Amino acid sequence: MSVYFLGGGNMTSAIVAGMSKQGSYDIVVIDRNLEKREHLSRCYQVRSSDKLPELTATDVLVLAVKPQDMQQATTGIKINGALVLSIAAGLTVDILRQFLNNHQRIIRIMPNTPCQIGLGISGLFAPANIDAADKAIAENIMRTTGDVIWLEEESGINRIAGISGSGPAYVFYFLNALQQAGIQLGFTAQQAHQLSLGTFKGAVALAEQSGLDFSQLQKNVTSKGGTTFAATAVFDQHQLTQVVLDGVAASIVRAEQMQQQLTP
Repeated sequence: MSVYFLGGGNMTSAIVAGMSKQGSYDIVVIDRNLEKREHLSRCYQVRSSDKLPELTATDVLVLAVKPQDMQQATTGIKINGALVLSIAAGLTVDILRQFLNNHQRIIRIMPNTPCQIGLGISGLFAPANIDAADKAIAENIMRTTGDVIWLEEESGINRIAGISGSGPAYVFYFLNALQQAGIQLGFTAQQAHQLSLGTFKGAVALAEQSGLDFSQLQKNVTSKGGTTFAATAVFDQHQLTQVVLDGVAASIVRAEQMQQQLTP
């Protein structure tokens, strides 16, 4: 079985990085950009080409080009029954079937960039016609990059995008804000970076090991009238939780808008 990636962008790089560490996959990246191909081949020891060959039923094709470019990119390709995995936001299974001459073996995946270091989490959706063997192939590929969650409804892909797909950027946003606070307090940029990153790493590790609810962990750190209480009181005053909820909702709305815009 060969796994072909149509498109050599950032998410392909992240997934290939995870898969290549597992070592048992024959990976081929297809991209017109020579620099991208050479970079991926050099970094992950995978094959690359500027043209997708004729596939077989035992192959896997990962659609990883930009959603707006997908129809053109898939025109004329010979799938021959291969399993297709799509990581393109906004393109439903029905739309992809239209692009692929009514091909039926299609699974949608919403990964995120921590896949690159084996700490990703991906939402997967398979329509009713997909058998257990194909689902196992998709799951095994994505488990090389982190955890997976199977979704009962295709609309869950958009909701996954709002939480974990875009989620790393939310974390980086808060890290950057915390670092800026450190710099304003007189720490060097390096010290502020170290303090911010170390705080996140320690808090996440503590949450994983304790098994406690996030709200309880927050209470455990917060003494009424203390320094943490003063900070979280400001967060509450500005309704930070609602701001996050609104941001996630906006991400989902945008995913739905893209889906509508990309529907032929």
